[in-house]
Amino acid sequence: MKKNTPAVLLTILIIIFWQIIAKIINAAYILPSPVQIIIKIWVLRKTLFLVQLPATMNVTFLGLLISVALGLGIAIVMDLNQKIADALYPIVIASQTIPTTAIAPLFVLWFGYSIWSKVLVTILITFFPITITVYDGFKSSKREMEELLITYGASKKDIFLKLKLPSALPYFFSAIKMAIPLSIIGAAIAEWLGAQSGLGYFSKRMMSQLDGAGVFAPIVLLSAVAMISVGIIQLLEEKFVKWRKEI
Repeated sequence: MKKNTPAVLLTILIIIFWQIIAKIINAAYILPSPVQIIIKIWVLRKTLFLVQLPATMNVTFLGLLISVALGLGIAIVMDLNQKIADALYPIVIASQTIPTTAIAPLFVLWFGYSIWSKVLVTILITFFPITITVYDGFKSSKREMEELLITYGASKKDIFLKLKLPSALPYFFSAIKMAIPLSIIGAAIAEWLGAQSGLGYFSKRMMSQLDGAGVFAPIVLLSAVAMISVGIIQLLEEKFVKWRKEI
């Protein structure tokens, strides 16, 4: 609890500063105050929590699930074969140079307003940190430890399961903690550019009505979901990677 105190205090200071600046500007369509945003969330709670948030979470969860499977698969293949790694690494990096705002409308043209046009945007954004971070985790295992296991007659499977996999586990959790906010951002961007539901779509609709508090309300919800999700992953990491505290 004590380690979260600085973050809580800083958050409170930012909210107070935000409230003061919003009061000075006195134009809610430009910068709504935190109080106005909270009131808007309460007023729109039914549509936000029962309609828009579930739509965004469906996209986020499905995109993140596929990204984890894809990222782990690519990382494992790259670790097993250096030539494949040399071939895939530049392609994985190049995939991140594609502007999301440019490719998202194409996905809408290909798949319409279905969930898949938005899931693909999420996958495009999130699989990269998972792939690269987990791959670096596999490579972090000490070469002398690998050679020692080989002298004891360990197979490649034994080395992977007993040395490389445990070495990569902290990297995997770090990758997930990075991917969660990115997946939420990806889902929101995809909804903003082409969707009929979701918090991104709702925020865009509120912007067309010059409703500043309505624009910020989905953003606040997405931020809260991201922080809660990352916190859960942090707890799981502490449970499954207990030995990390001892290093």
